[in-house]
Amino acid sequence: ISERHRHRYEINNDFRQVLENNGMKISGLSPDERLIEIVEISDHPWFVACQFHPEFGSRPNRPHPLFTGLISNAIEYRKKK
Repeated sequence: ISERHRHRYEINNDFRQVLENNGMKISGLSPDERLIEIVEISDHPWFVACQFHPEFGSRPNRPHPLFTGLISNAIEYRKKK
C-alpha cells in the first residue's frame, strides 16, 4: 500500500516500546520498516492515526477507506445510543 505524504513529521522510534506498552498498536510501517506510519488504540472504539494524508487519495464517489470506516463506526455508535 502506498499513500501520499506531505510533511516531515514522524514518531520518534525511541518511544516505540513505550507506546506499545501503553496500549498503542503499531499497525503500519514505512516500506523500510524504520518509520511508524499508522497507530491504533485497540481498546478504543475507533482510534486510528496516520502519517499520510488519506484525503489526497479520496474522490467524491470513492472516499479513502479510513473515511468510510470512520463514518460506518460513527453510524453504528449512534445506533447503540
